[in-house]
Amino acid sequence: MRIKFRKPVSIVLLMLASALLILGCNTNSGPKIAMEASGSQKQIPDNVDFTFHVKPILSDRCFKCHGPDKNAVEGNLSLHSAEEAYKALGKLNDRFAIVSKDAAKSELVHRIFTDDKNLIMPPPESNLVLEEYEKKILKKWIEQGAEYKTHWAFMPPVTPEIPKKETSNDWGENEIDAFILKKLNEHRLSPNPRASNEKLLRRVTFDLTGLPPTLAQIKAFVSDPSESHYEQIVDSLLNTVDYAETMAAEWMDIARYADTHGYQDDFERTMWPWRDWVIHAFKENMPYDQFVTYQLAGDLLPNANLEQILATGFNRNHKITAEGGVIPEEYRVEYVEDRTTTLGTAFLGLTLECARCHDHKYDPISQKEHFQFYSFFNTIPEQGLLANANELPTPYITITPKEVNDVLGFINLEKSDMKEVPVMVMKEMDEPRSSYILDRGIYDQHTTQVYPDTPSSILPFDEFPKNRLGLAQWLFNKEHPLTARVSVNRLWQRMFGNGIVSTSFDFGNQGALPTHPELLDFLAIKYRTEGWDTQKMLKYMAMSATYRQDTKVNKEKLESDPENKFLARASRLRLSSEAIRDQALAFSGLLSKEVGGPSVKPYQPEGIWEETTGGGGGSTASYTVSDGTDIYRKSLYTFWKRTVPPPSMMTFDSSTRDYCSVKRQETNTPLQALVLLNDPQLVEAARAAAVTEMIAQPNNEQEQIKTLFFKATSRIPTATELTSLFEYYKQMLQKVEQGEINAQEYLGIGKSKYPKDLHADALVAMSLTAHTILNLDETINRG
Repeated sequence: MRIKFRKPVSIVLLMLASALLILGCNTNSGPKIAMEASGSQKQIPDNVDFTFHVKPILSDRCFKCHGPDKNAVEGNLSLHSAEEAYKALGKLNDRFAIVSKDAAKSELVHRIFTDDKNLIMPPPESNLVLEEYEKKILKKWIEQGAEYKTHWAFMPPVTPEIPKKETSNDWGENEIDAFILKKLNEHRLSPNPRASNEKLLRRVTFDLTGLPPTLAQIKAFVSDPSESHYEQIVDSLLNTVDYAETMAAEWMDIARYADTHGYQDDFERTMWPWRDWVIHAFKENMPYDQFVTYQLAGDLLPNANLEQILATGFNRNHKITAEGGVIPEEYRVEYVEDRTTTLGTAFLGLTLECARCHDHKYDPISQKEHFQFYSFFNTIPEQGLLANANELPTPYITITPKEVNDVLGFINLEKSDMKEVPVMVMKEMDEPRSSYILDRGIYDQHTTQVYPDTPSSILPFDEFPKNRLGLAQWLFNKEHPLTARVSVNRLWQRMFGNGIVSTSFDFGNQGALPTHPELLDFLAIKYRTEGWDTQKMLKYMAMSATYRQDTKVNKEKLESDPENKFLARASRLRLSSEAIRDQALAFSGLLSKEVGGPSVKPYQPEGIWEETTGGGGGSTASYTVSDGTDIYRKSLYTFWKRTVPPPSMMTFDSSTRDYCSVKRQETNTPLQALVLLNDPQLVEAARAAAVTEMIAQPNNEQEQIKTLFFKATSRIPTATELTSLFEYYKQMLQKVEQGEINAQEYLGIGKSKYPKDLHADALVAMSLTAHTILNLDETINRG
């Protein structure tokens, strides 16, 4: 469905933008601070630490030629381990790159400080340069003994000592705050006060449900903002279906869920019953170890039931081709590689794909170990090529009303047009397929045969079954250094905007160091020892004083910690693409809260499917907007075509779902403003919200505007804001009455009906005012 705006409406949008500017100028947000480089020299620490000071330099500047990849090593020198770095070099074995406590005899020091372009390291042609600070760090490290340490993420978490509170500071609600306060004190920062009641409720409600609080919830919390009431609110939010759905929305990115196969023809597939299972699992607060085990290896559990088998659809969410002329085995190998990469990204926080063609250049993962991981997923009877849109990728199960009644009661089969729904799952071959190291990663270049195994640098695989079930058991072994850290870091990322390790997709040598390593270990151990209880961990974070801080920032904090790594304030975060649309639907009263079932098709620009179709026909060759209330369902249920993902959601940084994604990019672009101004869903939502208030509060425009603002931002507007909006309303009313805005054209946007007895001109003016409110920066931020 295309909404065509003519000139009058375009003028309205310009006026709407002007109103946003006026409101932005009138809000009490304080002065904006320009960020500038301090220009001050970095201080060399008294004690140089390998993990935090040296290895980041070696990894960034040296490992490309002197790292773990033995096939890329130059000069017979590797710097990733003490054994390699200390060994004798040269034809006579009379030179050493590193001599402990003797910088003068260390060739590394000579090479990084020399001005000779033939000798300097890194060499000029590498386009890598060491800063003076980095050179001095390396020199001082050698002078202090050149001690190597195992990469922090490959050592099991150790229970840290809880920092003691200073008697003069009673800030804090739980152990999280003790760790945060210690780091703040080290950087001479102090925590912000608690956020206002309205903003705190808005924040925690969006974070835990993906929706804004209702006016009744806000008023109740403002009247009783006690600790016990806040805790009750957090508990109630965690027990809603909305919580399960917003957690499932995040998992769709991780699982690369889509409603089509991808590639050229991008035929439709049926995987929504697996999505229904994910919602069910979060609703039941399934322990994370069980949640992952079901998805990796539910079919291998003893006497596996249909639910456990259905969960393995996680492994089959990858792209599948039906393109003519491709080599089936080449693409089948790609499917196995996708499952391997997803394992690394989702559960290990490692870039396993970087060891496909050669040994990993930065992490201790060899090409052999990559294909040992690969072999876990290489033994299902799948084909590499689909013949047409109707062919079902094997293996699969068929879900009928009988299975729904017997075992799978959480599946919304009534919404489906099909009585029997096929879903791709995992199943082992009768005769397992052999796996080999593939030379340069090429599908048909078999070399040495390999068997299921894992890198000893992470955790040996000695006592586990050599299959996917054993792999799941290995992941959740109490000595595993990564699983708990990676998963709890993602929960932290959800609640605070960034993980304690900001590169939540990479815990390896090229990833970011943890800002609070002791806190990360504390949370990882807590998560594991308390039964992998996700709701309990999210509540623990929400109850901390760190989470409840205000977002206000002063010049000192912005200069000391511009990225808010140390959490002296709450980060101001834009809502996700799903939450922006769902909030508008909730604001309007149009939101349908039906749970589960097949994906739906809300508004999107006309013709984009047709323009990009591969020519193979099928149900994805053209786009038809859904009927009835389906058009107003949550964004979680929006039909996802891989080659043409929902454009409005992509504009607001949704992942493409081509591959596993654990962290979305963050952009600010003019296109986002255009979506907010022009998306029919938002225009219609504004009108529906205006209708509600005009009926509830007739002939009282200021109260109507006040309530609309309250619903959208979770707070009462200031007198200045209310005056600005009321003036805008009157201007729009005048434009309509003078014929500059076509009332019937504007009111015709969207499928929902409106009462014909309402004054059309006033409705358009109030709708435009509501639309202005939906466009406010404050509206699309969580608080």
